Amino acid sequence: MVSVQSDQRSDEPLVPSSVKIVIAGGFGVGKTTMVGAVSEITPLRTEELLTEAGEEIDDLAGVEGKNTTTVALDFGRITINPELVLYLFGTPGQDRFWFMWDELSVGSIGAVVLVDTRRLEAGFGAVDFFERRHIPFVVAVNCFEGSHSYTTDEMRQALDVSDTVPLVLCDARDRESCKAVLVRVIEHAMNKLDVMA
Repeated sequence: MVSVQSDQRSDEPLVPSSVKIVIAGGFGVGKTTMVGAVSEITPLRTEELLTEAGEEIDDLAGVEGKNTTTVALDFGRITINPELVLYLFGTPGQDRFWFMWDELSVGSIGAVVLVDTRRLEAGFGAVDFFERRHIPFVVAVNCFEGSHSYTTDEMRQALDVSDTVPLVLCDARDRESCKAVLVRVIEHAMNKLDVMA
């Protein structure tokens, strides 16, 4: 993170501080969509077409219409104010690309674990990843049309997530909904820092 110099002269350009949030989750839960919905810049995407070579590996149950996948990362940016910029890093979802998650998570203040009720089990790996690394995270349930509706308590129990982890509902296509999730991540990360102080 870059810090703002307090002794800068007023005629020098302001160098903003940056904050990094990771958006993770299983294959096809909406990570690329979320980054694209909220980013102020055209997001960097590393999507490739699904091919026959991945048919035996990629489970398309519940996302049969999906024809592309992220193979490295999605990147977006939000300028909060002239002094603070938020960088978003979306992870690839398939197990074979999870080796990249460690690098993508370095320096992050927190994470969004995006889940889909049609494929809730795809969220287990992401929850485990951030718990093991003690990175504050929020579980965001992407509410797809036609998906089963569960209570937050039912989803918390199914994912085996403690009450200390925020669980929120969202629409990964909607900018305001995604912004609310990111605000919750920042609040949760700040609360964790306060507890540790």
